[in-house]
Amino acid sequence: MTEQQKKSSPVYYQVLKILYAPHKAFKEITQNQKYIGPVLILILFVATSAGYGYAILSRSYIEQTLPKVDSSAGHFDAWTENANLWSSPSGANVRENFTDFINGSYYGNRSIEFSMLNSPQISMQLMNIGQINCSGPDGYKNVSLRAKLVDPQNTNFSSAFIYLFSGNTSNYSYYNLTDTFSNSTANVWYNLTIPLAEGNWANNSTPADWSNITGLKLEFSWPQNVNSTMLIDGLFFRGVFQGPSESAAASYLFSDSVSSLFQFVIRWIFISGILFLAVKALGAKTPWKPILISVGFALIILVVQTIANTIAVSTLITLHYPLEFLGGTSAETTAAFNQIISQTSVFYTVTAYIQMAVLIWIIALCAIATRLLVQFSWIKSAVAGMVAVAATYFIGLILGI
Repeated sequence: MTEQQKKSSPVYYQVLKILYAPHKAFKEITQNQKYIGPVLILILFVATSAGYGYAILSRSYIEQTLPKVDSSAGHFDAWTENANLWSSPSGANVRENFTDFINGSYYGNRSIEFSMLNSPQISMQLMNIGQINCSGPDGYKNVSLRAKLVDPQNTNFSSAFIYLFSGNTSNYSYYNLTDTFSNSTANVWYNLTIPLAEGNWANNSTPADWSNITGLKLEFSWPQNVNSTMLIDGLFFRGVFQGPSESAAASYLFSDSVSSLFQFVIRWIFISGILFLAVKALGAKTPWKPILISVGFALIILVVQTIANTIAVSTLITLHYPLEFLGGTSAETTAAFNQIISQTSVFYTVTAYIQMAVLIWIIALCAIATRLLVQFSWIKSAVAGMVAVAATYFIGLILGI
């Protein structure tokens, strides 16, 4: 062991020294080249990235629906995907319509069509859908659905109601939708969101138990006999927001940790490789190893960035991601996305400034390391560092890393 190696600082101290005395740190690093420092920084980056991910998750609440939806698993609005689940007390014909439905990733590829000949009324009923809790803080707050009148096209409804049942059709509460459809237009999808257990619900002699909703019915009437056709789609009980479950959070954090590991390694290799080529193009020669180790130490700034971003999470309000954001129509998703963006604007502004500062800082550290390794002028060293870092981040934008 050389005298210089004996005097060299411990690796953890070299890592810290990069932040406040980079010239001295890189001088020690180039004279005693070991990979343990970059590996330690890699571990720190993965750990702080997991902490950042947890901070984001702790402020993110996702709307829970019934039926539950997961387009990646093929789970859509199950109640309006299967005509066999429905009946019609008025005797309407029930079928699945594959040509006219709501176009959104959570809405499947069909609606339910009800058609009736020469009758003043049409009704549709969905029973045995479970014991749905619609009361208390943990209960569903709203029921939402899409309804479209196809026929008749020139006659308005005289009445429209939604009924919710408990156990059987004798125990129900009902909500008057007549005003909603008072000036109904044929061939237009109406988006209904109705509050539960409050507001304008009325009861029969035995009202529905809001903690045990087992079915529903829609009923539309006209002032005279008509040939009628109605479409129903996108039926959900909703309004409950929950953070990720423990298993989902663990899965997300594991995935995020693996992603951050690859992100660090790829940036490390790319910055080192491009810096090596830039130095060579500017007329100097140096071995690959000292550049790789020096760049690895310089990436301690990524750890600083992650910690700063985690602190910036404190600017976020609690974020609620509704059904429309997760899998609504294109227009709904855009509107929900814009709302989330407006709620996170301060956070993204802060992190954008942090990102710019980090890029400048890494360029400066690469310039210092380059000057010590190949004795370039400060201008040449800065150019080499800038080319390496800028090119790496540009490639990262293209590759999405």
